[in-house]
Amino acid sequence: METSKQDLKRLLISLYHGASKRSQRFRWGMLLFDMLTILFFVVSSFLPDASWIRGVELTVALVILADLSARLWIAPNRLYYMWQFTTWADIVVVATLLAPFFLESFLFLRVLRALRLLRSYHVLRDLRKEYAYFKRNEDVIQSVINLIVFVFIVTAIVYVLQVDSNPQIQNYIDALYFTVTTLTTTGFGDITLQGPTGRLMAVLIMIAGVALFLRLIQTIFRPTKVRFNCPDCGLSRHDPDAIHCKHCGRTLKIETQGAV
Repeated sequence: METSKQDLKRLLISLYHGASKRSQRFRWGMLLFDMLTILFFVVSSFLPDASWIRGVELTVALVILADLSARLWIAPNRLYYMWQFTTWADIVVVATLLAPFFLESFLFLRVLRALRLLRSYHVLRDLRKEYAYFKRNEDVIQSVINLIVFVFIVTAIVYVLQVDSNPQIQNYIDALYFTVTTLTTTGFGDITLQGPTGRLMAVLIMIAGVALFLRLIQTIFRPTKVRFNCPDCGLSRHDPDAIHCKHCGRTLKIETQGAV
């Protein structure tokens, strides 16, 4: 029995942290599951409550719970893993998926399901280690993820807070439409948020959203750089073929794959 548990633990460590083709396929599968989960959360906001939706929610909750349990079991430091924000975010997501089985109305907790998007930062970290493309374009990808996470979380907040009191917001797409038009300062004016809380939220979306959008544009059009901390002056961004630090002249030994 003990041998079987150890074999299972080694298998899980290999799947989550290994470099084999099987491990990579497993992690890509988990990434696909995360994306499908977010898509389901969006689509289900349009649909009336039904037994099949509850069934999908239960399945998603069990998969996330199994993933959490596996990660906790193989974690070198379980206490550190439990105190990570993304761990608690997944626990909250599981709670929001199971809550409808015990309570009649749990609409306001739908906003918390968007916390599942925070897993994308861990996925990016893993992909950066395994693929040179993600390492080269980390800044652009990070900016895209920041913007997407912001848009979907804010959209979820707008939807939950306004759907019952604002006749202009009938579904998730209405909330997404408002968020994007506000973020890009287009502001057609056909959808507006109601009440002082809604107006304050619109201001925050414009301030934070525009900053993230400009950051994305900046990283796309900025010349490509590589991350490497200079031992002397600490400059962290250099040309891909740099031999010396432009700031202090220190000879650099930047690891490359022989192509720039």
